Amino acid sequence: MEKVLVLGGGIGGVETAFAHSVKAFDVELISDREYLWIYPISIWIPTKEITPQECKLPLEEIAKRNNFKFTKAKVKEIRSKEKKVIVEYDDGRTEEKTYDRLVVAMGGVKKKHPGLEYTLSTCGSPEEAVKIRERYWELIEKGGGTIAFGFGGNPKDPSGVRGGPVFEVLFNIHFHLKKLGLRDKFKLVFFAPMPKPGKRLGEKNADRVFEFFKKHGIEYKVGVKIKEFQPDGILFEDGEKIQSDLTIFTPALDGHPLYKNASDLPLNEAGFIKIDEYCSVPGTDYTVWAVGDAAAIEGPEWRAKQGHLAEVMGRIVARNIEKLIQGKPQEMESYLPHVYILCLMDMDSWGGIFFMRTHKRALMIPLPKVGHWLKKLWAWYYKNSKLRKIPRIPGFDAP
Repeated sequence: MEKVLVLGGGIGGVETAFAHSVKAFDVELISDREYLWIYPISIWIPTKEITPQECKLPLEEIAKRNNFKFTKAKVKEIRSKEKKVIVEYDDGRTEEKTYDRLVVAMGGVKKKHPGLEYTLSTCGSPEEAVKIRERYWELIEKGGGTIAFGFGGNPKDPSGVRGGPVFEVLFNIHFHLKKLGLRDKFKLVFFAPMPKPGKRLGEKNADRVFEFFKKHGIEYKVGVKIKEFQPDGILFEDGEKIQSDLTIFTPALDGHPLYKNASDLPLNEAGFIKIDEYCSVPGTDYTVWAVGDAAAIEGPEWRAKQGHLAEVMGRIVARNIEKLIQGKPQEMESYLPHVYILCLMDMDSWGGIFFMRTHKRALMIPLPKVGHWLKKLWAWYYKNSKLRKIPRIPGFDAP
């Protein structure tokens, strides 16, 4: 029984641990959090549709129900040549963890921007989600204000853009204010430095998003780089400033400092871990693998790091390690055919829009009313299937 060490307790890390445990590997997952934070449904926290606690799944419980070990600790160093990982516990103790196979699923960090401390992110910590909720309801109590929503890019690796959640929070707040009868008291503004945000969804689909903006009175400024964030707004390089009472901004991903400063793994220009088509890190003789946001993924120009891809990569790693042990390396699978965009963009009471982009086509299907409840149904399925309270749907499960 090989020892598989999984670093990271996010969506990709949890699925990776599960996929290996069902194949009878000795699996240990290490995370500095005690819970899995379900980012796709955290968009409902600002409007109080759900509580932060409803976005959390205890990792200890997930581990027990899925037959792997969970260790709460912070990863301090990766020494792939020695097959060791150094971790630090809450009480300051450090320990060397050894492994036969290592899967890195620790994600990335937000790219730095001047004045970023004056913003709050839709893809940030649970504490940030609570702050967005508090600031939003303060404006409601005040009777109105300006809320700016935006996301950034990373020229060194465009795959880490986090546009979808920003759009979702924007649309949820728009329709929530309409329900409260306060929409006319608020100015909602979208901004992004790229000329056509949402282009990775397809040219026509990106145009439709801006048609939606115009229809619902959402202002926007795109195609101009951000100079800095200020306490009362956003200053752009063309000299224009958008005044804002609340700035919700999600930067693009950058490589985790651990990869750059405390590992001997090969990295791309942005600091993500290089992998081959099988998710294995070159030069490690198939002992180290990387999945999800941690990896420098290849593919079409419009590729994006999403949760479903991270889960698929975790399952592929488990199958590929199994093939290696069986002496069938020629049967290993590539993750590249699975690089596509899949998104159900939630819009509160209006419903939602289903987006899908593959190598062959780009789809956009409006789902009035039902779209919102489909996402609610997905949330219920995700939580309960991860805790093994209900069967996993064939096709989404690790074989």
